[in-house]
Amino acid sequence: MERRTIGAAALEVGAVGLGCMPMSWAYTASQRRGEESLRAVHTALDLGASLLDTADMYGPFTNELLLGRVLKARRAEAFVSTKVGLQVGDQHVVTNGRPGYVRRACDASLRRLRTGVIDLYQLHRPDPDVPVEETWGAMAELVTAGKVRALGFCAVGAAARRGAGPYDAGRYDAVLGQLERVQQVFPVSAVQAELSVWSPGALWGLLPWCAARGVGFLAAMPLGSGFLSGTLTPGEGFEPEDARARHPRFTAYAMASNQALVVGLRQIARRHGPQVTAAQVALAWVLAQGPHVVPVPGTKRERWAAENARAAGVLLTADDLAEIAALPAAVGSWD
Repeated sequence: MERRTIGAAALEVGAVGLGCMPMSWAYTASQRRGEESLRAVHTALDLGASLLDTADMYGPFTNELLLGRVLKARRAEAFVSTKVGLQVGDQHVVTNGRPGYVRRACDASLRRLRTGVIDLYQLHRPDPDVPVEETWGAMAELVTAGKVRALGFCAVGAAARRGAGPYDAGRYDAVLGQLERVQQVFPVSAVQAELSVWSPGALWGLLPWCAARGVGFLAAMPLGSGFLSGTLTPGEGFEPEDARARHPRFTAYAMASNQALVVGLRQIARRHGPQVTAAQVALAWVLAQGPHVVPVPGTKRERWAAENARAAGVLLTADDLAEIAALPAAVGSWD
């Protein structure tokens, strides 16, 4: 697989990563199988998808424990990315950016992951009650201590302005301000935010900021939480605890209306050969947005992990990209 670099430290990773969250959090709990998830991680590593993206809150904690089982034997092949800053309660999630907590959380993640160092430690969400510089400073101390190699900043979930469309350039204004502040404390190596054919908003603010500063961009939800794969059926519904059950883009109406996106991706896939899928075209579009961009599609199944990794070999033409640009904007607010 093609290799790409993250940040000024030139950390190398496979061009396509693996999002591990679905193995323990947010999606279809009844379909989670520990052994299947382990096979998915091993398959991703076998195919060069070295960036494994997790967080202490996924589970909570069980996602890191699962990865630790793989890393015990294959640490040298993996690029480990985990996150800090969110804590899970009985019925809620809260931010915690206090320096003491950051230090304790890092030590706990290292134990669960069975590793001596975290390659990329990301701030999951800034704590509104703690100056972001203080949180970031504590994270920087972990680099100095040799527990972390580089720092990242998550912008997943940045809220759009009221009435804004999918191409709203101002969605990430607040995030950009925070990035400028933490950059003065310690270099940002990577920013993680949503980027996909149906959510391209990062192209008009966040992605250029990263490109201008040599910062890597981890594209979260590059398959639109599964929709762009074409494997979801409108009206089929989701399990109550599935995050998609509460999102406007996953109502039966919105999913039916957005089928035009899947049809367009499938048409392009057919031109690239019978083995190419709509999901691979969607990932190839993300890869085409810049050499510093690494899509991190999430899955808990070995089959999809292999398909996603092989998307790195799909090279879109200028005509393909123009055809995707002409597809209709997605129906339904993501907020």
